[in-house]
Amino acid sequence: MTFGLEPVVRSSLCDAVFDQLAAQILARRIEPGQPLPSERDLCKALGVNRGALREALKRLVQAGLIEQRHGGGTVVLDYRRSGGLDLLTRLLFSPDGQPDLKVARAIMEMRAALAPDIARLCAQRATPDQITQLRAVVQSMREAAEPEDLERLQGLSLELWEQLVTGADNIAYRLAFNTLRHTYEQIRGALVIALANELRQVHACAQLVDAVAARDGARAHTCAGSIVERGSEGVLAAIDLFAQLQSGAPKA
Repeated sequence: MTFGLEPVVRSSLCDAVFDQLAAQILARRIEPGQPLPSERDLCKALGVNRGALREALKRLVQAGLIEQRHGGGTVVLDYRRSGGLDLLTRLLFSPDGQPDLKVARAIMEMRAALAPDIARLCAQRATPDQITQLRAVVQSMREAAEPEDLERLQGLSLELWEQLVTGADNIAYRLAFNTLRHTYEQIRGALVIALANELRQVHACAQLVDAVAARDGARAHTCAGSIVERGSEGVLAAIDLFAQLQSGAPKA
């Protein structure tokens, strides 16, 4: 069995093999606990050499998608139990390019949960130079707000959170933020309108930075939660509408 795998034609063989096998596993076309075909069969199905295949298999092991057992072949793992945040970007879209709405909703929920605590920690730990940088971003946001430039505000909002997570000085939050940002960049253009109410919260962002500068973690936490709540409302409403369109249900 080769699960409908196709010969690879892309220039980077290892990347192409990894992408194709990861897509099959994440789409549950190869179920957890099921063994992969032998290396010989995989090389034949994919049209690649054994070196490229083995390198791709190593990456699949690192991603928590497979386990190579001594004397027992290679077995697919349940990524929900063994995978990391780096899989979010791949899970957001199905192989046919359709967004997974449950994953999109989960990402927004994670963002809403992390943002306030990132702001709280930043208020406790940010250096004077970092606070100066935060104030500079807010000033740029004021300039982008009149006349309103939502795309520029979107970029500045990302920069503001980049500075906040740097000031928070928490490696776990930093890595989670990196994953969320990378995932966000895949659909950045499509989110401008959905996030418009959040992007317009320039005054609230200024208040957040003032709270950080005052070392007021509780106020920074509250300000950040209020800001991202606006964006969550817009994106979740868009997700609900998209779900209705997919199902053919009439809009409320």
